[in-house]
Amino acid sequence: MKSEILRMLKECSGHLSGQELSEHFNVSRTAVWKAIEQLKKEGHEIEGVKNKGYHLIQKGDILSKAELESQLAMGEKAISVHFFNEVDSTNTIGKKLAEEDKEKEMTLIVADSQIQGKGRRGRSWDSPKKSNIYMSLLLYPSFSPDLAPMLTHVMAISVAEGIEAVTSLSTKIKWPNDIIVEKKKVCGILTEMSAQVDYINYVVVGVGINVNQKDFPEEIKEKATSLALSGGEEVKRSLLIARILEGFEKNYRIFLETKDLSKLRNVYEKHLINIGEKVRIVEGDHGYVATGLGISDQGELKIRKEDGTFANIYAGEVSVRGVYGYV
Repeated sequence: MKSEILRMLKECSGHLSGQELSEHFNVSRTAVWKAIEQLKKEGHEIEGVKNKGYHLIQKGDILSKAELESQLAMGEKAISVHFFNEVDSTNTIGKKLAEEDKEKEMTLIVADSQIQGKGRRGRSWDSPKKSNIYMSLLLYPSFSPDLAPMLTHVMAISVAEGIEAVTSLSTKIKWPNDIIVEKKKVCGILTEMSAQVDYINYVVVGVGINVNQKDFPEEIKEKATSLALSGGEEVKRSLLIARILEGFEKNYRIFLETKDLSKLRNVYEKHLINIGEKVRIVEGDHGYVATGLGISDQGELKIRKEDGTFANIYAGEVSVRGVYGYV
């Protein structure tokens, strides 16, 4: 009820009376008042006027379960929302929910801060409070485990499109899992899976986005930026999350049709910063320079080596000239 009240207040240009709300939900006026008070405690500024009702004063960047649910419009797809003020990492929470068999549908986990945020290869992810997006999507796909890594690409497209939908910024994807704005990183994606030989138990796709962060640690400030720093204005995090999930629902449905990226490859390559550029590829102790050509239907990076031969890169460190200090 609380989320629906918030949605109704957002859609109403005037005031909603307590009587209207109590009749709509078939509850007492006291129950409506309690829900309004809870929304106020979460940071929503709601004005109550005698003989008129309640009015939402739209201001501030607020994250809460009710705020997220009021923004989401996922069509026919059911989604469960979990919100936390602070967690070790949202991916860890997602795996815990799955292993405790507490969810059996698409589940969104969002936190206002993380104390053990992580990226690929065990790297840490700086996670300050009240400024960025730390979220994970818990899925129970029925396809084979070898297809799961492509969900990183599906999410990368969705994040890139979501950012462009709510800001004036142009986004790029650095293969396979970083989102770039003005040649600096604003987002990382980490996909983790629990599976049997031929069966997926669950997949957790974690997303960390630098949204309204103003300062970065000295060691990364030349490589990282935020949407607010690059765009010049703060971004409403709940709105961005909603646009990303709406995009993911669309792109995931396309992916499930073919079980590959054949119908998403063009849009991924439209954003791909590696394409047509010199890239440095590091595989273990070995590194070499090549030219990025695009991606395969399985999400591999297609390259042309300096000797003229072609190859597809499935994994490894790939740096793009002019990005992250690679000259």
